[in-house]
Amino acid sequence: MTDSSWHSAAEIQGIFDRIAPVYDQMNTWLSLGQHRIWKLMTVKWSDPQPGHMGLDVCCGSGDLAQLLARKVGKTGRVVGLDFSSQQLAIARQRAQYYYPSLCLDWVEGDALKLPFEDQTFNCATMGYGLRNVTDIPACLKELYRVLKPNSKVAILDFNRPSQPWMGRFQQWYLDTLVVSTAQRFGLTDEYAYINPSLDRFPTGNEQVKLAYDAGFSQVVHYAIAGGMMGVLVATKF
Repeated sequence: MTDSSWHSAAEIQGIFDRIAPVYDQMNTWLSLGQHRIWKLMTVKWSDPQPGHMGLDVCCGSGDLAQLLARKVGKTGRVVGLDFSSQQLAIARQRAQYYYPSLCLDWVEGDALKLPFEDQTFNCATMGYGLRNVTDIPACLKELYRVLKPNSKVAILDFNRPSQPWMGRFQQWYLDTLVVSTAQRFGLTDEYAYINPSLDRFPTGNEQVKLAYDAGFSQVVHYAIAGGMMGVLVATKF
């Protein structure tokens, strides 16, 4: 599924550059702090172990990357990759200030053309990135390529609930809470992209099929937060 009709890669990059200064605050307010729990779940499902090489694609301000780095320890290493230079600048600053002892590297790069050799990483995560790439199958194939055998990737993102009442609540949440919060920061247009991007995003079952098509041997999609969020867990054997 290629979905570049709603925004080009350059436009998406611009959106994330502009929201970078308030990205963490917005995540905390809009999720009532729950995004931290969802990220811990995502990291756990990627199965990081001490000494592992980990990868966080579309790392943003570095939340998942630093959680991964805590798990792989001083004998491991984690690379956070993003195509937004502004997000990466914040990730670097946070890492230097809050957790300088963690083994982290930051790389500006494209999720559709990962700048790494085949079979480099033991585990990988991705938070709120798959929905925004312009070619989801290509992104999944790249993740498969750079993972070593017997490795997992866990991908956190929005999800459309199967229960109609939860779907209505999610629509109200996006239309009302997200828009009003974004307005306070003068970022209404930047956050208006979430709803159309979610409309075009594959369902959990569709994501599972796409991951199998990319080469993964075992794939599960977990609906969390009442079905409003989901984590795709794919294993490469």
